[in-house]
Amino acid sequence: MTVHDIDKARGTYGSFMGALKWAVPVIAIITLFVVMLIAP
Repeated sequence: MTVHDIDKARGTYGSFMGALKWAVPVIAIITLFVVMLIAP
């Protein structure tokens, strides 16, 4: 692996973690909302 590949991988990892940081709470809120709708 060259240095350029490592830099590219770090950039991809950083953007992935940034997206995950927002996606996980949003999915949790949607799941909670759906559970509240289904529960009697």
